[in-house]
Amino acid sequence: MSLLPRLDLAALDALTLDVSTKGLPYGLPPLAVGAVGRQGWSVLAGDLPLPLAVIREPVVRANSAWMSAFLAANGLVIAPHGKTTMAPALFDLQVADGAWAITVATVQQLEVCRRFGVGRILMANQPVGQLAVDACFAALSAGTELYCLADGADGLALLGEGARRRPPPQGNPLRVLVEMGFVGGRTGARSRDEALALARAIAATPGLALAGFECFEGLLPTADAAQVLVDDVVALSRQAAAEGLFAADRPVVLSAGGSAFFDRVGERLGPVELGLPLLRVLRSGCYLTHDSIAYAEAFARIVKETTLPLPPGGLEPALEVWAHVQSRPEDIRAILTMGKRDVGFDAGLPVPLKWYRAGMAAPQPMPAGHVVRALNDQHCHMELPPDSPLATGDMVGFGIGHPCTTFDKWQLLMLVDQDYRVTGGLKTFF
Repeated sequence: MSLLPRLDLAALDALTLDVSTKGLPYGLPPLAVGAVGRQGWSVLAGDLPLPLAVIREPVVRANSAWMSAFLAANGLVIAPHGKTTMAPALFDLQVADGAWAITVATVQQLEVCRRFGVGRILMANQPVGQLAVDACFAALSAGTELYCLADGADGLALLGEGARRRPPPQGNPLRVLVEMGFVGGRTGARSRDEALALARAIAATPGLALAGFECFEGLLPTADAAQVLVDDVVALSRQAAAEGLFAADRPVVLSAGGSAFFDRVGERLGPVELGLPLLRVLRSGCYLTHDSIAYAEAFARIVKETTLPLPPGGLEPALEVWAHVQSRPEDIRAILTMGKRDVGFDAGLPVPLKWYRAGMAAPQPMPAGHVVRALNDQHCHMELPPDSPLATGDMVGFGIGHPCTTFDKWQLLMLVDQDYRVTGGLKTFF
């Protein structure tokens, strides 16, 4: 198995930012991305305007290293969801820690990966429409090793037509994974028979190669339900191998996608043997920054239930959004300078973790009873206990749920050290 080379980030570091970029201070002259960490800024000193999204660098590096150790201990590899962060500098961190590929969902995300030198990409989606399909075959012609999904005959026909319009180079076909789904879910074949028939058709289509089977179990409500879906993937791969549908010159890929049930994925894929080279691929992405709500709960379940060996330590929240207390119009209510434009809210309202006032030695844990009740576009409504210490102008650091929908609200996030001094800037491409 060949791993990816490190990304070429020189062009990224040279990109110019200006004060139209959210998070940069007033009056700043144009600044290169690579120079952000050399400005001597401190979040707590008030050098940057709030709201501000920050990544605690020691924590995100520890999360990446923890997942790398977990994979090595359990015979797995990872193609992390790049769509989670759309930050090439974080892709490079994941590649440095052994990522086999980067996963995307759209052609735009594919092009971002290619721009910064990702040579193996898994599009965990079925390309639809001539522009999208042709973009995939153009990437193959440029030397990218590309995987995509198919879940039905109509979608496969579009890929076959694309292969006829733009035949891929010899030895670099479009590698297609059959997606197994579930009733009421998103895409994916709804039965094993449908999935197996599709696999046979892929194997017979010029320009395409049957690469394996996959599923996205992240929308299922329980770990047991996720396990059933992964078992479908295993059963299909065994039948396809028995029928000789896989090419002998490349590994078979078995993959599943979420961050909530990666333990069950590892438990079910780990014992599989097909008599062929085999890659057991996780596509988790949110593990990198983790969160303070749903994925925190999911990881607690993993630690409690899994039969797999876990490395020392664990995943911790690395992504925070900081805001000022703008007003205390009522004894039990504060309004803060953060809203739906700044923080995800689809997986739960943000959680106040800590607060800071100028002159303090360090941020303090948020006392009990401080709860976010609502978000407007630019405002946060937080319920307070009557004896809350918060005053207008204080800073509050919030934990988030679902990193995907917080990252996509920021063109630039700040990497910070343990004292909230800025060590770098993370440019995103949403």
